[in-house]
Amino acid sequence: MPNKIKKLAVLTSGGDSPGMNAAIRSVVRTCAYHKIECIAVYRGYEGLMEGDFKTMNARSVKDIINKGGTILKSARSDEFRTKEGRLKAFNKLNEANVDGLVVIGGDGTFTGALIFNQEYNFPVMGIPGTIDNDIFGTSHTLGFDTALNTVVEAIDKIRDTASSHNRLFFIEVMGRDVGHIALNTGIAGGAEEILIPEEDLGLDRLVDSLNRSKKSGKSSSIVIVAEGDKIGKNIFELKDYVDENMSGYDVRVSVLGHMQRGGSPSCFDRVLASRMGVKAVESLLEGESNFMVGLLNNKMELTPLEKAIKGKSKINLELLRVSDIMST
Repeated sequence: MPNKIKKLAVLTSGGDSPGMNAAIRSVVRTCAYHKIECIAVYRGYEGLMEGDFKTMNARSVKDIINKGGTILKSARSDEFRTKEGRLKAFNKLNEANVDGLVVIGGDGTFTGALIFNQEYNFPVMGIPGTIDNDIFGTSHTLGFDTALNTVVEAIDKIRDTASSHNRLFFIEVMGRDVGHIALNTGIAGGAEEILIPEEDLGLDRLVDSLNRSKKSGKSSSIVIVAEGDKIGKNIFELKDYVDENMSGYDVRVSVLGHMQRGGSPSCFDRVLASRMGVKAVESLLEGESNFMVGLLNNKMELTPLEKAIKGKSKINLELLRVSDIMST
């Protein structure tokens, strides 16, 4: 394996997601395996500009594979969006004799890495860490599977209450631009309706559907709403509309919020993070740069960062049909 790289850095940026620590661990230990140095960058691009670095070895990352969040912390940086900020970061990396950079995050993180590479030809490799699963070039992003399990567990508990009191619950899940979480958890949780940005059900059609469910004998209902759904201005407006146009249900709202990001990563996310970390480091050692590692057809593949950022992950049309059938 050709190896001009002697020292790598790794950082996490943007919103945290379960599996980031497992990915950090994988990057550090792959570096140790190939006998190259590894430094951790704390607080994302903010720490990169300030030189907030710490040398890591295989023992530095023990007992973190099971932890949610990120031990390296995360921060959003307006200064890194400027040329002056990126020059600071480049100088700090040069001072520390770093030859390549692994960034773990979403499209904002990758955009910063892409511009940095274009300006300084500095080798970079991306690992997709975001629970929304909204990155092109991978079937799963780190944290997506764990978030699904967290949401389904919450839905199951809310359904117990809904069934006991003949209630209709609107449950909001994350998904500003895509409905992957809503669609998957809605099917797994037995939701009567699933509202996602990709499909505009419409307020009247929603009420008609809920009325049909009620007439068919359902005494309670669960509606999963992606936060980016376009039917109403927000989930509370949906509740008010249903209250005004439908009788017989006590309508409640539950916004799951940031609890979806936390928690111990699932087995799937731990394995995925370990595979992605190895692929990211070894790709840099092979001379590759400006790519994101992703899972496609159960293989680790490289997608150009620019395509990962500009491309859009598509909703699974089969799941939409399954959802319609299951809500009968």
